[in-house]
This record gives sequence, C-alpha cells and structure tokens, in this order.
Amino acid sequence: METAAPVPAGPAAGPFPPLFPPGLHGIYGECRRLYPEQPNPLQVTAILKYWLGGPDPLDYVSMYRNLGNPTQNVPEHWHYVSFGLSDLYGDNRVHEFTGPDGPSGFGFELTFRLKRETGESAPPTWPAELMQGLARYVFQSENTFCSGDHVSWHSPLDNSESRIQHMLLTEDPQMQPVQTPFGVITFLQIVGVCTEELHAAQQWNGQGILELLRTVPVAGGPWLITDMRRGETIFEIDPHLQQDRVDKGIETDGSNLSGVSAKCAWDDLSRPPEDDEDSRSICIGTHPRRLSGKDTEQIRETLRRGLEINSKPILPPINTQRQNGLNNDRAPSRKDSLESDSSAAIIPHELIRTRQLESVHLKFNKESGALIPLCLRGRLLHGRHFTYKSITGDTAITFVSTGVEGAFATEEHPYAAHGPWLQILLTEEFVERMLEDLEDLNSPEEFKLPKEYSWPEKKLKVSILPDTAFENPLH
Repeated sequence: METAAPVPAGPAAGPFPPLFPPGLHGIYGECRRLYPEQPNPLQVTAILKYWLGGPDPLDYVSMYRNLGNPTQNVPEHWHYVSFGLSDLYGDNRVHEFTGPDGPSGFGFELTFRLKRETGESAPPTWPAELMQGLARYVFQSENTFCSGDHVSWHSPLDNSESRIQHMLLTEDPQMQPVQTPFGVITFLQIVGVCTEELHAAQQWNGQGILELLRTVPVAGGPWLITDMRRGETIFEIDPHLQQDRVDKGIETDGSNLSGVSAKCAWDDLSRPPEDDEDSRSICIGTHPRRLSGKDTEQIRETLRRGLEINSKPILPPINTQRQNGLNNDRAPSRKDSLESDSSAAIIPHELIRTRQLESVHLKFNKESGALIPLCLRGRLLHGRHFTYKSITGDTAITFVSTGVEGAFATEEHPYAAHGPWLQILLTEEFVERMLEDLEDLNSPEEFKLPKEYSWPEKKLKVSILPDTAFENPLH
C-alpha cells in the first residue's frame, strides 16, 4: 500500500472550512462526537488517490485512542475509521451520486478496534493496509459488506504468528449512522477471529459467533476489540459451553452458509458410456420450464464468487442476510426458494433444456466432502439449499430440500441438470439416513482416500477423492 506516514488529520482540526466536502464533514462530525478531545488524530493517507489512478480506494484512515470502559470490562484500544467507501465529494469521481435518500457510495465505512499494548504510544498502521485490501475488493467486485459477513483471510492480519487470521463484520458499537447530502453512511467494524471461530460462523452464522465473542472479554468483549496476542479460541476458553451453543444454534437455526467454491464434479450414470458426450455438455433442445423471473441473488452470488476453501480467499463470504437483497438467507422456513440465472450466465437460456437423470455420481475432494454433513444438517433439514461451484470449470451441484421453490429437480425426478448445473432433491427421510451413513465425514482426517458411499435404491453414489483427481477440469 502506498501511503504517507501517519500525520495529523488537518481537516478535522477546528471549525470545518466553508468548502469542506459534505461527505467528509459527516464522518468527521461523528468522529468528533466520540473523540472531542482528539480533533486532530493521526491519519494514514494514500499518496496517490484512487480517483487519480492510485491503488488504494480509501482516501484516509483516521486513528483514535479509545480509553475503553473499565466498568464494562472494555480495555483501552486504538480505533480506526476509513474514509472512501462512502461518497465523500458528491461529484462522481469515485461513486455515482444517487441522492440523499439512499446509501452514500457503497453505503458504509469500515472501522477496526485493536487492543492497545502496554507502553504503546502510537497506533500500528497495518490495520489501515488491511482496510485498504477489503476496500479494493469492494471497488473491484462492487459487492458490499454487511453485518454478519465473514472474511476468510488465511493469514495473520498483522503478518505475525498470530492465530487471528480471519474476520467477521458487525455494526460499530459506538458510531451511529450518518446522514449526508449524498446519502446515509453506516459503520461496519472488522473483528479478528481464529480459524475455529470462522468455521463455526460458516457452519452456523456470523451473528451467532459475534454474540459469543461479546460474552468472552479476552476474545473481544462487548465492543469486540481484536487482540492479536489472543492465543485461545472461545472453544478452548470455554470448551463445552461455547460448542454446545453453536451445535444448538445449527440445530435450531440451520446454517447461513449457502454454498462454496470447491473441487467437485458430477457424472450422469443414466447414459451408456458411448452416448455420454459429457455430463457437463450443453444440451440443445426445447425451451426449459422457466424458473421465476425474479432471480434469487443468493445462488447467483454463490455461483459467481463463492467461498474459496482450497486456497486464498475469495471475498466476501456468502453466508449473510443482506438488506439490499443480495444473499438474502431468510429465517428458517420450510418454504425456501431457488431461482437462478446461473446457467444463463454461461449459455443463452433458450439454448438449454432441463434433463432428468436416473442415476448420478457426485465427486468431491476431502475439504469439500467434509461440508456435506453441514449441507444436510444445517441447510436441507431447515428447508434450504446448498451449492458447490467447481473452481476448475462451470460445473455446479446444488442440493435442495422438498421445501425449495423454483427448483427444476422434483420429488418425481430428484436429479436434474440444466447445462453444467446439477440439482439433487433429497427428502427429509433420506437426508437423515445419509447423515448416519456419512458420519465419518465429520472426522475427515481419520479416513483414507478414495472413499465411496452408495445408495443403490436411490441410484446415487458419492466419492471422496484426492485433490489430484480434479486436476483435469473435465474429470
């Protein structure tokens, strides 16, 4: 990140100049409400602004010293606030101006609370680099973050040896939404978490894990302050209580994780080998039964970006409830919907027909296969769906329950393909049986590959294969 050394933030000192940009005015005003004694905080500034061709979207990151709240067991910490994801200037240099009633720019700015180390006289600047990395993703993908999102980072946030290697996002506990002439700005706080906590958020939901972190002072406490020296997860601090809460949450609420990018493939065993050009080939034929015209963004987002579980992360995660309609995973319901233009994104919709398959063979690598119990227990038993999107091609596999609307797989024809997209409809009774038969997938480190599961009467076979089996995209 090309940034200048931290310097006092001149615009925040004293009265606002007459020509001070209204977007900046709104954020600075909220900061001054919280920190009236710090009108001139240290600030990291991009040397070359993004709107002038620079690499960093955030114009500034201000850094404040927060004394915490001893009565609430909140320690002293550094508080970082970004400037640049919202519309600062209202002149379309970065964001399209949409008016005062909607979101300003992307509608939010990022914050981060880092525990202050003993004797530390100035805030570390690495959180500003982290915030720039997240902002670059937002600008490049135009995907926004929401409270409850999880971000798989797979590296210590400060490039040390810390166990804090991933992030959750939530509303900042002190900063209030700001109304500006260019729209509303909310403040989303980054919360550093361990790998085990990230996995729990994936299997359940981010909000549930955030609530657990709030109850453990050393893991974040009520203001969710990140301590990069934290050496224990919430499950190690309180092994039984915390895991029991997660397990109960999954059983009660299901999982908000709607899909992953994965190493996977599927074969149509219905066709004789000589007739099987490729189970993922384009099928030219009659017009398929139309799905709803209003596409469910959850599946489209899953197929488009997913969550990388085999390498560095693809941001952001896909497990959240979004106010703007993206990834709208509603409260548990026996009546979910699956409406997608995913196939149309690959091939013109009118050139694809839906094929009913008699028998299918699903193939996953170990990491992907280990998520099947979560798919069954946390999604299908709660009337939802779960998608695997291949990282080596256009193949996608979506498991659906009988309560999902808009699916082209039905109880009469539970296996159906729409171009490279396969849907598998599983009844609740069969899901329960599969969970029993797949119990060893809960401990994938304990079995050797390849591993095969078969249900002949259902004409379904699942294989767990080594990663090398997926090196050829047409496998």
